[in-house]
Amino acid sequence: MCGNHCWRNGQEIPHPHATASPFYLFGSKQTRAKNGHVFSVTSVCFFRFKQPYRKWRLLLVTACLCVSELCPLSWLPEAAVPADINDDIVCLCVCRCISIFFVEFQTHFGADYAATAWIHSLVDCTTMLCAPVGSLVMNRWSCRVSVMLGGLLSSCGLLFSSFSSSLELLYFTMGIITGLGFALCYTPAIALVGSYFQRRKALAYGLAMSGSGIGTFVLAPVVQLLIEMYSWRGALLVLSAFVANLCVCGALLRPITVQEEEEEEEEEEGLKPSSEKQLCTSEYRFLLQPDFLGMASSFIFLASGCSLPFVYLVPYALSTGISHQHAAFLMSILGVIDIVGNITFGWLTDRRCLKPLRLFCYVFAVTMEGLCCLFAPLLHSFALLVPFAVLYGYFDGAYVALIPVVTSDVVGAPYLSSALGVVYFLHAVPFLVSPPIGGWLVDFTGSYTATFFLSGGAMLVSAFVLAIVTTVRRCHRLRPLPLSLSKLNMVLIPAS
Repeated sequence: MCGNHCWRNGQEIPHPHATASPFYLFGSKQTRAKNGHVFSVTSVCFFRFKQPYRKWRLLLVTACLCVSELCPLSWLPEAAVPADINDDIVCLCVCRCISIFFVEFQTHFGADYAATAWIHSLVDCTTMLCAPVGSLVMNRWSCRVSVMLGGLLSSCGLLFSSFSSSLELLYFTMGIITGLGFALCYTPAIALVGSYFQRRKALAYGLAMSGSGIGTFVLAPVVQLLIEMYSWRGALLVLSAFVANLCVCGALLRPITVQEEEEEEEEEEGLKPSSEKQLCTSEYRFLLQPDFLGMASSFIFLASGCSLPFVYLVPYALSTGISHQHAAFLMSILGVIDIVGNITFGWLTDRRCLKPLRLFCYVFAVTMEGLCCLFAPLLHSFALLVPFAVLYGYFDGAYVALIPVVTSDVVGAPYLSSALGVVYFLHAVPFLVSPPIGGWLVDFTGSYTATFFLSGGAMLVSAFVLAIVTTVRRCHRLRPLPLSLSKLNMVLIPAS
């Protein structure tokens, strides 16, 4: 409960007996037979935040910012950049510092664009596909264990990559091992922020997730300098040691230990379907919620469209006659404004007037992104593409910061870790296949119009689906709570 809200079966609803102190209400139902009768058993567990955890919040956000900075999730932008662009332009166009190694790998192994691009594809796809693994490790042990294990794996993956003698070996060391390490780090760190913050959750997520944009501009020049001084093998060795600091970040992620107290309310009722009974005994019971299913489908459309502008903005700008330097500067603008969107939109949606409307704010951000993409083919000069980069970058940062927040609002805070694993898992295949589909449209039509229309249309469909979910949720928001809270006691055991 936070303020005058509590959670029932993963949904936040008002309750008249609420207090000002925040705590989580975690409810589940099971059925059992007793003396020939079937009874319903309701289990409730909860915890209350107190001052020791509040003092730890700043360190937690700093650690999560470093995790998001050190876990480079890219959108394969280098696969679409024409081969005649020089190395400096390639480094500026990519969205994460690992992309800087693309040209080095291509030159050293004599591989073509498609073969080399699979390294990046595997890093991204493995990170997203294995996101549920990170959630499982966090729920089984702790966020600290998951992030420290992920830091060790990703560091070893980069270390082994520095000794790779073939492109196929890089597929395994950098693509699989490093990607799995990032998956173990990213999702648990982001999920833990939601456990520490209730009043300023969106702002906390905005600060924590801005690390990816900051790392683009801080780490990219450093990595490029390392490549020039020590070659790509030496740069990977240094980067391996640097990524090992994820273990330090993981040590700062202090888990919250909860003492569960259960009270049972028994009443006769019929048996439920076996599939629902199985899900209700696991941490993935939120998969039965229609709200989450609708949100999940919207994320699939969103992931199909949001990566295309990052991939094709620079090639489109070059096709309109803009110079290489100005085209690269568009990506720099987009990256900087992305950070601004992370922080400012998170702060805005934490205001009292907008906090109940965060889902609508998320829909608005995705809608604006889709409209920007629909109008992009009409922009044929640098002066017109700069506003596009500003608007798209801002709303991209806005919706990225709100993904964990709206997920928590839909499924409930107790299920956030598992739900985020599923959400990021749903991004994997669209991130992998949408850039090639966009490239095929460019080859087939001879222009970038169809590609930007595909991107904008997919995001508008995503916004429409989630708008329906949001409207339905508001219609059912004030349902009564059938569980008495008057007998519940709140207990918190400080974590070591």
